Amino acid sequence: MSQKKIFLVLVAVSTVSLLLHLIWTMSAFSLGCSSLPLSLTAPGKPKHTSVAFLKTHKTASSTVQNILFRFAERHNLTVALPVPSCGHLFCYPQMFSGRFVHPHTVPPDILASHMRLDVVEMRRLMPNDTRYVTILREPAAMFESQFSYFMQGCQSFQRVPNGSLEEFLRHPTLYYRAEENDSIFARNMVAFDLGGDKDHQPAGDGEYVQGFVARIESVFSLVMIAEHFDESLVLLRQLLNWEPEDVLYLKLNMRKEESRLMLHGPMPAQIRAWNWLDSALYDHFNATLWRQLEQLGRPCVERELRLMRRVRKSLVRECFGKDTPPLRSNTQIRNKDLRPWQPSSKVAIVGYDLPVNGSGGQGGGDAKDMCVKMAMPGPQYSRLLLKSQMIRYRRTHPHPQE
Repeated sequence: MSQKKIFLVLVAVSTVSLLLHLIWTMSAFSLGCSSLPLSLTAPGKPKHTSVAFLKTHKTASSTVQNILFRFAERHNLTVALPVPSCGHLFCYPQMFSGRFVHPHTVPPDILASHMRLDVVEMRRLMPNDTRYVTILREPAAMFESQFSYFMQGCQSFQRVPNGSLEEFLRHPTLYYRAEENDSIFARNMVAFDLGGDKDHQPAGDGEYVQGFVARIESVFSLVMIAEHFDESLVLLRQLLNWEPEDVLYLKLNMRKEESRLMLHGPMPAQIRAWNWLDSALYDHFNATLWRQLEQLGRPCVERELRLMRRVRKSLVRECFGKDTPPLRSNTQIRNKDLRPWQPSSKVAIVGYDLPVNGSGGQGGGDAKDMCVKMAMPGPQYSRLLLKSQMIRYRRTHPHPQE
């Protein structure tokens, strides 16, 4: 590439970054958001950098994790990562323990990998001013995703003739075995992730729900909702005093359309009845989210959303050369670090392949790195972070001389 072309690319990237920052900063003041009871950001107040994200299953949590990983890298923060024996999870489905955290990733600023909630252990690990965040998803859509995604690893699903979700929902107790370790994938999975009893009896116990909700509210400053992801990011940004560019994202860990099962007739209601605890949590915290947005002010939120989507569209254009990022199958993705894990031959998880030209390919280094990291699946990003943090740890903790 000629020096002139390199110069033009760098100018374009710098100009876009500057314009986006100015647009967001000025819009916050012009919208009057700072005069509302919950202003989006507090001028002069530093960004909050201690965040623990309880990464629930099949809830768009991989996208949130990617946001947090990139924020940590940009601000030279430490991310708590699992020891090798735990893989890229904190030895899930065991209750979280500090023993599962790699010693070269402590003390951490960010916690964002799969775990089962243990509040005492998390608070022992994280700074006192940590903000705790998690995410929920509508139970019918989530369970359909679980059924196909975990089919190979869940005996309750494997027993169903012809792998039929409709048949499982007709008679779930014929196939479900609560005592099996992999039964966590087959009932009230989010409640289990949050430390609850997935098989609590009697089903629909209002007193248990009330106590469980109260415990979650005592821990988490924000419970995001997958169906209202952008609205949730508005609240996340307000909670952490982050800049708009800190919450830009690409959707990760998505299934190909052909891998999705159609829900019809009584199936959504059957799913909610079977996953009654997940359903109660979702209904409560979905209503909570909208109350928080109302407090922030609808005009402010709507304008924030328009700006956020406009900025993300500009970023996607920088990375992919078009307004919509094309989804690719594993075999179509040339960079192996961007290939998502495939749970089975029947479920195709799609990802992104960056073009060989533009910022995503041969453009400026910082812009290219940003595009690659936004498209990187969680396991690969975790390995990359662990490698870089181990190098940093060894530099700051030299071995004593013999």
